[in-house]
Amino acid sequence: MTEQQIQKKRIDQLEKEGYYVLKLIKTNKNGIPDVVAMHPEKGVLFSEIKTPKGRLSKIQEYRLKEIKGYGFDVEVYRGD
Repeated sequence: MTEQQIQKKRIDQLEKEGYYVLKLIKTNKNGIPDVVAMHPEKGVLFSEIKTPKGRLSKIQEYRLKEIKGYGFDVEVYRGD
């Protein structure tokens, strides 16, 4: 499965769970996760999409830790 296919799968799952989902293409900060999902009760989830063998870059690791430090949920989704 390609990263694009995995991303579509995750977006579809999140929307079925009632999230409002945005695919981020370009941001003012490098390493920001691919997808941000917002839910009125569950809050905000940042999702970095990777293939099962895909690796996070150092800046992606940093951004996930930074976002988590602000109290938001983060995940690395690999199509599980």
